[in-house]
Amino acid sequence: MYADDYDVTIKDIQSTMGGVPSFVKQFPKAGLPGAWAEVKAIELSDKTALPPKVKSLISLAVAAQIPCNYCIWSDTRDAKRAGATEEEIQEAVAMSALTRHWSTIFNGMQVDFATFKKEMGGQ
Repeated sequence: MYADDYDVTIKDIQSTMGGVPSFVKQFPKAGLPGAWAEVKAIELSDKTALPPKVKSLISLAVAAQIPCNYCIWSDTRDAKRAGATEEEIQEAVAMSALTRHWSTIFNGMQVDFATFKKEMGGQ
């Protein structure tokens, strides 16, 4: 049964991307239909809560932290294609660095979470 799903998925990837990247062919056949459905429904869709540019900037910020050169390259390209400026790209990466910086401080110094929330005006 999954062979049919796999073949349909490969055809859809070909149609959507204009080709089938080699990494797709390396992915386990049993998991590809589900993985592609997720990518298509979230990352590639323009009918989600976040516009494509924002999704690409978020993905780039995460990729910079992992780090993943493949993702950094493709997410930067996708963000530019979606209309992101160099300044927006730089700010997304800087925000990820700033978040990681403060996370390191809060966690490393074992800042009490309840006190933090109270001092920051939380509930």
